[in-house]
Amino acid sequence: MVDHHVPASFGADESVVVTGARGQRAHHRQFEQLERLERRLYEVADGVWCLVGNGLSNQAFVEGPDGLIAIDTGESVEEMAEALREVRAHTSAPVVAVLYTHSHYCRGTRAVFDEAGGSVPVWGHERIEANLGVRAVELGPTAGRGLVHQFSMLLPDDGPDGLVQVGLGLEFRRADHAPFTPGFVPPTEIVSSPTTATIAGLRVDMVPAPSDADDNLNLFFPELDLCVNNLAWPVLFNVFPIRGEPYRDPRVLLDGFDGILDAEPEHLVCAHGPPLSGRDAVAEAVTGARDAIQFLWDQTVRGVNRGLTHGELVEFVQLPDHCDDSYLTQQNYGLVEHHVRQIHTGLVGWFDGFEASLFPLPTAERCRRLVDGFGGRGEVAMQARAALADDDLRWALELATWPVRADGGTEAERALLADVLRTIGQRTTSANVRGWCLTRARDLEGLVDVDRHRVHRFGRGQVLATDPAVVLAGLRVLVDPERAVDVDDHLRWRVATADGDVVCGSRLRNRVAVPTDGVDAGLELALAHDVLADVLSGRRTMADAVADGSATTTGDPGQVARVLGCFDLASLHL
Repeated sequence: MVDHHVPASFGADESVVVTGARGQRAHHRQFEQLERLERRLYEVADGVWCLVGNGLSNQAFVEGPDGLIAIDTGESVEEMAEALREVRAHTSAPVVAVLYTHSHYCRGTRAVFDEAGGSVPVWGHERIEANLGVRAVELGPTAGRGLVHQFSMLLPDDGPDGLVQVGLGLEFRRADHAPFTPGFVPPTEIVSSPTTATIAGLRVDMVPAPSDADDNLNLFFPELDLCVNNLAWPVLFNVFPIRGEPYRDPRVLLDGFDGILDAEPEHLVCAHGPPLSGRDAVAEAVTGARDAIQFLWDQTVRGVNRGLTHGELVEFVQLPDHCDDSYLTQQNYGLVEHHVRQIHTGLVGWFDGFEASLFPLPTAERCRRLVDGFGGRGEVAMQARAALADDDLRWALELATWPVRADGGTEAERALLADVLRTIGQRTTSANVRGWCLTRARDLEGLVDVDRHRVHRFGRGQVLATDPAVVLAGLRVLVDPERAVDVDDHLRWRVATADGDVVCGSRLRNRVAVPTDGVDAGLELALAHDVLADVLSGRRTMADAVADGSATTTGDPGQVARVLGCFDLASLHL
């Protein structure tokens, strides 16, 4: 056994917990982070502004001789419109270009077009549009469920469970920005390699630098001694987001950090959190952030090479104490022990050499046997309560989970698990973990409804904003294999859009739906884009659309119905 202490992902006792102005109970560092993320328009330098606290991300503005550049546009048209109103107190220069650092915060661009009275050039990485489309379609329920947990979207404003902040911003979206109108505009000026351009009369160097997205760019303005980036966060960079996302390889971050250090900027504007100024201060902060990421990767690999299991790795790899001195390397968002497990999985897969992991029992059966082996439900509950009282939270969480995962648990057993989760949520430094634990606790207590995020739903606006071929290809993850027994058919989809017909296909065979171009299909279903959006979002059924003539079929109607019936979406069925 490695002789290291258990990682301090949450406080050892209640002494770390304080109560906020609205009654929120949380680790004192959560409130320190709240102050860091306060809403403020920073004037970083002459003609450079950064708005913090308007949403999850910042919006930045850089003024050149020929106009204003807007960098990142947030989560909605309303969010970006407010950012524009803020900066208009300082400049009247027209926005002549939009730059995206990456794909996460580019849904408010229509607000720029509305103010400008027409379009302006939009610069961004070549993968932005594809990344936005595919994940939203195929992993909609997972993404939605992850967002509401990680970003505390179902927590109340007040009381012990009340929202404090979400690590990178005050909240995912501000309530006064409702209805959160989507306004994404795809890049018109594509960047796929290091690119230099003159924008608004300023030289801009755009350098691909993967971060939490593979479509990230570092933006350098040499004449202003400025870098705008999405690598230096106001927290330790999040290798593993608890909401679930593709693997973020820490190694690919290092080149981006090194590029910032090589440029030696006087000013650093970030996608999240306050800007930094002063060449030495910027260099020190970025160096610390960079080296913490390398430390995590290097030491995890060192442990993997020793044959350590996940449980042993999280003891073995812990950041040096000096990382707690800078907020750029504090665990106020994600946690090192989660990052370590993610690095192991990304490098060598899920199997860590722990023998019992090789062929585990199904979860419910395993938990039933553990409950029985510990002497029954009463004994497990007694030991869990004792562990909770003794601040042995890891063991309390293990024990309290078993009866709930065995068969759903009794009301008292669900309440016990909720108590353990709430205690961890109040004591952790991580905004992500607090949000997850408190949301799950309230789910167990019946105070919030998370079940709606466990079924595949299409938003009407999402369908209308996405290439129909991408949406229909995503139906493959909705095939119910029991309904698809012996189905061998090829259905062509013909979707009428404002730009003409989009033709694609679904080839049903061997209980999978293979996306095709629709050529040689013996069956066809033709409908308008808005009708498809209505059907997929559940506003109407395909049966009604066929009945009223807004959708038409070609070929054997029974075969068309059989193909549509294979998908686990009732509104598609005829």
